[in-house]
Amino acid sequence: MTQQGVRWTADQVLALAPDSASRKAGSKLGAAGPWSEAGSSDEGTVWGLCRGSGSKPYQTVIDLADSTGPAYKCSCPSRKFPCKHALGLLLLWAGESGTDSSVPRGQAPDWAEQWIKGRRQRAEEKRTTSGTSGPPTVDPEAARRRAERRAERITAGATELEQRLTDLLRGGLATAEQAGYGLWEETAARMVDAQAPGLAARVRELGAIPSSGPGWPVRLLEECALLHLLDQGWLRRERLPEGLAATVRSRIGLPGSADGPPERDRWLVLAQYDTADSRLTTRRIWLHGAESGRTVLLLSYGAAGRAPELALPVGLALDAEVSAYTGAGRPRVALGEQFTPPSPVTLRPPGVSVAQAAARYGQALRDDPWLDSHPVTLARVIPTPDADSWQLADADSDLALPLTPAAQSRSGLWRLVALSGGAPVTVFGECGHRGFTPLTAWPEEAGEAVPLC
Repeated sequence: MTQQGVRWTADQVLALAPDSASRKAGSKLGAAGPWSEAGSSDEGTVWGLCRGSGSKPYQTVIDLADSTGPAYKCSCPSRKFPCKHALGLLLLWAGESGTDSSVPRGQAPDWAEQWIKGRRQRAEEKRTTSGTSGPPTVDPEAARRRAERRAERITAGATELEQRLTDLLRGGLATAEQAGYGLWEETAARMVDAQAPGLAARVRELGAIPSSGPGWPVRLLEECALLHLLDQGWLRRERLPEGLAATVRSRIGLPGSADGPPERDRWLVLAQYDTADSRLTTRRIWLHGAESGRTVLLLSYGAAGRAPELALPVGLALDAEVSAYTGAGRPRVALGEQFTPPSPVTLRPPGVSVAQAAARYGQALRDDPWLDSHPVTLARVIPTPDADSWQLADADSDLALPLTPAAQSRSGLWRLVALSGGAPVTVFGECGHRGFTPLTAWPEEAGEAVPLC
């Protein structure tokens, strides 16, 4: 059952939007005008009829009690989830005062009740089946042979890559600028053939560095060194500690398993944001354990152009179990059993100083030298301009963390500046060698979380 006494914020609702167009269209439908027969129940159901261009209104129903985030059903032809009507209905519900005038409590209509009962029944059958069927039968000998063949291909690819890096350094970095991107794409394709997608991705990143601006030879040399280190880690993996060897396998691109013991906690959603390429949309959700104090990462995937199914907007919390993936210092987890639906809370993680944040990133690099950034919450920092860039200045010392170039180009920077108004704020984000990327902020004394991405 969802906590109906605590309304979501507009930011939490709009964080569910699959794209900016849906966010804009949903915002226009967040008023009572186009809606009729809207209502909500104590069981976490919200429903309504939205007037459209046709003769019949669209039937929209939302299940807020789903343990992995809201579930939606709408009779409109949109293939986006949630569609603009679901977003508008949620905004209407979230904006209601205690009078509940536009979305009153009541009994769901038959069309909404049938969908809710059907999906909850299927979810219960799925839980029952998964708990009794047991894992699928796997031939261990066949699996071992497949793993050995793939390891041989990766070893051949890593050896070839080492030779190409040697040739690059022998010929001088200037040759990389003359060769163009085609050489790197060919090398990346060879790594794909070797079944080492992690190596392929890093090679493609190398190809984008030449002629990318002042200092590109230094950046190219740094990335070549990290790639060489990863190659050597694979070729000498038998000599590595098990945790570091697991990290190398993960960075190479071998699938890991969430075989850590389940850890139950009340997990606060710190941030959620998507990245996309031509094949895949990846959603990153940062969680903070209220009891354990751990910050962990959930990954969810969707086909290109489609939002991933898992949606946990900032400011919600859920009582759930998570299991860690293998790898030294890796924060990734898999979501296990959820004991309550996500619901709004006023919790916030404890923050650290700028100096402590930099030290934590350095400690994380010892376990994973290829780590681009590390999650951290900064306490009492003030967004401050620094020449043509911005930084987060520690209010209690003369230290500061520069913002990453990507963070300075986002509208979230101005939301952070407006929230601060020159006063200290608490900021959660990712701290790395390129700087700090703010993802969520809170006013110093009290207030709701403000998403910045």
